[in-house]
Amino acid sequence: MPLTRKAYRAAILHSIADPAEVGIEASYEYFEDGLLVVENGRISALGHASELLPGLPAGVQVEHYPDALITPGFIDTHIHLPQTGMVGAYGEQLLDWLNTYTFPCESQFADPDHANEVADIFIKELLRNGTTTALVFGSVHPQSVNAFFAAAEKLDLRMIAGKVMMDRNAPDYLTDTAESGYQESKALIERWHGKGRLHYAVTPRFAPTSTPEQLTLAGQLLTEYPDLYMQTHISENLQEIQWVKELFPERKGYLDVYDHYQLLGERSVFAHGVHLCDDECARLAETGSAVAFCPTSNFFLGSGLFNLPMAEKHKLNVGLGTDVGGGTSFSLLQTLNEAYKVMQLQGARLSPFKSLYLATLGGARALSLEDKIGTLHPGTDADFLVLDYHATPLLSYRLKQANSIAETLFVLMTLGDDRTVLQTFAAGQQVHQR
Repeated sequence: MPLTRKAYRAAILHSIADPAEVGIEASYEYFEDGLLVVENGRISALGHASELLPGLPAGVQVEHYPDALITPGFIDTHIHLPQTGMVGAYGEQLLDWLNTYTFPCESQFADPDHANEVADIFIKELLRNGTTTALVFGSVHPQSVNAFFAAAEKLDLRMIAGKVMMDRNAPDYLTDTAESGYQESKALIERWHGKGRLHYAVTPRFAPTSTPEQLTLAGQLLTEYPDLYMQTHISENLQEIQWVKELFPERKGYLDVYDHYQLLGERSVFAHGVHLCDDECARLAETGSAVAFCPTSNFFLGSGLFNLPMAEKHKLNVGLGTDVGGGTSFSLLQTLNEAYKVMQLQGARLSPFKSLYLATLGGARALSLEDKIGTLHPGTDADFLVLDYHATPLLSYRLKQANSIAETLFVLMTLGDDRTVLQTFAAGQQVHQR
């Protein structure tokens, strides 16, 4: 295969560490006039344009963006493919919302044509918003995952997804059994896991919709295929937590249910965690598990405020999640806008560099993929974005007043949305152009 090499010149910024661990100044690299060199789908060089340009081989094309910022692609650690058609559904909290809106919407994925259509819309929406990797819930139907992976494979995207396992406390038209959930998941793993840049996630929806038998088999899949992911929900809503206590009276608490069935580990991601306690955060951190912080959803469904400082205290890996359709935007910029407010309401601050970390390297660490995505280090996948400083008249005017990269970054996260993403690249190929 012939060597393909291309360079991109712009202001360039990426996270290199968690600000909570190393301090803000040591957490990022910024090149005011930077150059990113891409070879065969991977980043081969990153640095100051003045230093790298003279050494570029003759004939290498250089794309120049004088009024833009290049960052790593965004990473969404919690989102639901089948809920794309019900974003912004009115008037309920979690459990009623599931019964009123979510389950009927997910039932449509019994039709493979519907699954294919929504997978196409969903992936275009991710890329339009600069999300290059997502951890995705399918529906209970295997065709939801087949449709998603087929669409992602065509674009060589690094994506993670799984079929929902749900064998109780849901409508009959939307349940599997412990055995069928296990067998269908196994068939999907054999077909897709490790194919290109695709990974499979064992996906029990949440403890109340799986019997002990199903949770046992979910744990068994993780033993049989040690490099799989596991995704589920935890401690999102107070009613839900009470329900778990009633269904599993023998367990110490919500997290202990998952712990008992051996679902914690380095590639296990628990969505929300709004009402976790100190001991649960410590146990999650100890096992290398991660939490997906989903602020737009937690506000929209009235679930509560995620305690990021408590997670930081325990060195718990935290990624950012849009949680569409409980969440109200595919945009991680908009999600960070809300995350800032979550912290403000708790008397804490969210630095723009911590926000960048959550949307990129933090998400990669939550997924144990920091050697491949989340930064712009040479050797990693060339998944990156071009963010346009002039995307809207207000953004353009406001950024003229910004006098530091910190201020520029914060304004992008406060006023930015899908329009801010000029181009999205995955494995070095342009997969979205505004």
